[in-house]
Amino acid sequence: MTHTPGITRPDRALVEALAQVGTATATGELSLMGIRNAQIRGPRAFTTGKCVAGPALTLQFMPKREDIFGANEYEEPELQLHRHVLYHTEPGDMVVVDARGDMDSGIFGEMMLTYFKGKGGAGVVIDGCIRDSAKARELDLPIWVKGVTPNFHAQTNIIPFGVNCPIACGDALVMPGDIIIADDDGVVVVPVAMAPALLERASEHVEWEEFARIRLSEGGDLRKYYPLTEEVQEEYLAWRKAQEEAMGRP
Repeated sequence: MTHTPGITRPDRALVEALAQVGTATATGELSLMGIRNAQIRGPRAFTTGKCVAGPALTLQFMPKREDIFGANEYEEPELQLHRHVLYHTEPGDMVVVDARGDMDSGIFGEMMLTYFKGKGGAGVVIDGCIRDSAKARELDLPIWVKGVTPNFHAQTNIIPFGVNCPIACGDALVMPGDIIIADDDGVVVVPVAMAPALLERASEHVEWEEFARIRLSEGGDLRKYYPLTEEVQEEYLAWRKAQEEAMGRP
């Protein structure tokens, strides 16, 4: 079992701006930047109505083998690696868990999730399950999982094996410190080096989509306004200038 130290965190303003972008725009723009599919497949929003982003603390599970993982982990809690990933938590962090899609193991329960929220954690992503689901919902902590179970984390098929190492969560490669964006549509992995360029592209995308949304709600021609055509570029630029002036931007 491996335990690697903490992560390098990107600028908080960058992360917060990406949270406003959302997953649909992020994955669409990343596909145009060369990342064909940045989605973590499987986990769905357990607490809906949230849109968060943060750097990834990673936890890796492996198939259970009793000679490596024994009952002594409950006699000596500090041997439990799923605790150690939470020890690294700083405000705004996301915990991402490669649970191998296992539907029998409750990776975190009420106490672990309470601790993570108390440390300022932004959200939890697991390609598996949590336990104590009613209490977890009361916490109002953003969580994305495949399901729930009464079993504890290593009761059946899997064991925690690595902390802050590369993982495969929902068939997506997640590197420690990657920026995770999560909302009701799902979860997207953003490579840190690509984050500034993604934000620039996504901000422009969000802006023209807002203009298009307004025109379409007024009965505008879909062929002109989505996506924007050259025919309406001047109209769009005039609208954008008016918006900037209204917000006091030069």
